[in-house]
Amino acid sequence: MNPETILITGATGAIGSALALAYAAPGRTLVLHGRNAARLDEVAQACARLGARTETRALDVREVGALIAWLEDVASRREVDLAIVNAGAISTLRPGSEGEAWRDIERVLDVNVRGALATVTALLPHMRRRGSGQIALVSSLLAWFGLPAAPTYCAAKAALKTYGEALRGSLAREGIKVNVVLAGFVKSDMSDELRVPKPFMISADDAAQRIQRGLARNRARISFPFPLNLCGWMLSVIPTALTQRLLAVFGFHGR
Repeated sequence: MNPETILITGATGAIGSALALAYAAPGRTLVLHGRNAARLDEVAQACARLGARTETRALDVREVGALIAWLEDVASRREVDLAIVNAGAISTLRPGSEGEAWRDIERVLDVNVRGALATVTALLPHMRRRGSGQIALVSSLLAWFGLPAAPTYCAAKAALKTYGEALRGSLAREGIKVNVVLAGFVKSDMSDELRVPKPFMISADDAAQRIQRGLARNRARISFPFPLNLCGWMLSVIPTALTQRLLAVFGFHGR
C-alpha cells in the first residue's frame, strides 16, 4: 500500500517529526498534529519542501472533545489511509521521591491511553464505511514488562499494545490493518527523562525508517531493536521474582 493521506499525532516529537519527514513526498498529504504550534509549523514547512501537502492542528490530546471533533472533520474531508497514533507523555520516579504524583499519573494515562483510544474511535467509523485504512499505535518495548523507574508509562504502553493487538484481530476481516509499534530506546527528550541505562539506543530517523518498513509489510508487531525486544519478551515470561532481581542488577530501578 502506498498511502496518499497520512495522519500523525505527536508530530512535534522526535519519532513523530522523523515519521513526517520520512513520509513527505510529492502527491502525498500529511495531516500533522502536535501541541507545540511553533514546532509543528517547522515540521510542516520541512515536509512541504519535500513536496508534500500539509495540514496542521495544534491541540492537546487531553482535550478529548476537541480532539474528536477535529479528527471527525478531517476524516469527513479526506480519506485517511494511514493514521499513526504517536502522541505520548512520560512520568518517571525521581531519586528520593515517594512515588509518582497523581497529576503525573493522570497526564500519562490521558495522553497515552485516553487520547490514543479517542483518536482511533474518531477515525475508525470512516475507515469501516469504505472498508480500508491502516492504524499504527506507537507503544514501547517497555510494554513487555514493568520498569520500576516508570510504572505508569509502562502500564499505559502495555494497554496500548493489548488494545492494538485486539483491534487487529477484529478489524482484519473488514479490510482495516492495525499495527503495534514496540520501540526501544530512541534518542529524544522523552527518553532523556528516563534515568536508566539505555542499551541499543537508536536515532529517531532510524526508528522512523523501521516503522515505515514494518507498516508497508503490515507487520502485527513492529518491534526494534531485536536484542532489546528479545530481552523484553524474556522478562515477560520468566518468574517475576527473577525479573525484579535482574532489573536491579542491571540498574533499571532508576532510583
